[in-house]
Amino acid sequence: MGKNWLLSVCLVLLWGMASAVVPGSGNFVQYEKLLSGKKVGIVANHTAVVGEMHTVDFLREKGVDLVRIFCPEHGFRGDADAGAAVGDYRDEATGLPVISLYGKKKKPTVEDLEDIEVMVFDIQDVGVRFYTYLSTLHYVMEACAEEGIPLVVMDRPNPNAFYVDGPVLEPEHRSFVGMHPVPVVYGMTIGEYARMINGEGWLAGGETCDLTVIPCQGWKRDMAVELPRKPSPNLPDKVSVMLYPSVCFFEGTVVSEGRGTDTPFQVFGHPDLAGMPYAFTPRSIPGMSLHPKCEGQVCYGMDLRDKYEAVKAGKRLRLDWLLSAYQHYRGKAPFFTPFFEKLAGTSTLRADILAGKSEEEIRDRWQADLEAFEQVRAKYLIY
Repeated sequence: MGKNWLLSVCLVLLWGMASAVVPGSGNFVQYEKLLSGKKVGIVANHTAVVGEMHTVDFLREKGVDLVRIFCPEHGFRGDADAGAAVGDYRDEATGLPVISLYGKKKKPTVEDLEDIEVMVFDIQDVGVRFYTYLSTLHYVMEACAEEGIPLVVMDRPNPNAFYVDGPVLEPEHRSFVGMHPVPVVYGMTIGEYARMINGEGWLAGGETCDLTVIPCQGWKRDMAVELPRKPSPNLPDKVSVMLYPSVCFFEGTVVSEGRGTDTPFQVFGHPDLAGMPYAFTPRSIPGMSLHPKCEGQVCYGMDLRDKYEAVKAGKRLRLDWLLSAYQHYRGKAPFFTPFFEKLAGTSTLRADILAGKSEEEIRDRWQADLEAFEQVRAKYLIY
């Protein structure tokens, strides 16, 4: 009895060690020589952590000469609202200058890169095309390619890597919330995605970046991932991250996607969806959503938090929520806004919904493009 108990404890401990996920930045021995003796820039935000330590502090403790920080949407500390411009400043904790890549510019300038001999990129992605950290990656790769600066991408698990789904972006709908011909959910880590940007010649002029990806360890594509930090203010937990690819379509409509509540991207609703089973009232929440859509109005819709497991098991986008909201909407303002095409990456999704097509008919539209993308994707997978 005692031996069996001890054996069980040992197996649990061994399983725990084997299943521990270490991000690329935690594998210092793999990239130490790339940074040693160099002046280093880093593109990072609050999600760049090694255990409980920020990657910036981790690298400085290892003797890396960090000279400049670059930050994406939401800022270096991750507390700026979605879409809010972030200015340059000096980080109080480190004394390092912080250059915003989500304010007056999206791409580092020649002056920003002065004296930098190697650039590090360490940001947690969530595997969705309209999440803007991908666009920041693109412009950093482009700037590094133009200035001959090597880029080291510290890979991290993608919590939505277990499926691929959605319409593939069409060139005419290219924007900062979608720059590449990929589906809404592309099933790749940010390191794999960087390899694809390079390999497919998507940088300006077909340039390629001197790219090194430091893989994460102990992670598999179908693993459930509990992120150590919320990736952005309105994705507070694993439920919001899982539902985000489907619920974010409401950002291109008059319907609230739950901003201004404690459950963003886990509910949806609108005052003119009366009769739906859930109600909430959006409010201004500093650090998350200031003056959200439908602020102060009772919104009727759905609470999707219990759909988490169904989405994981289904391995596809939940279009039925969008279709249901459209069918129930009785408001005077148009249901869709011009932003919808940027999110969808195509004009056909709106047209098909307006035409009353079924979910399966809509899905048939993008199957051929999805299959073609998966062939491209396969060339760049690491895990």
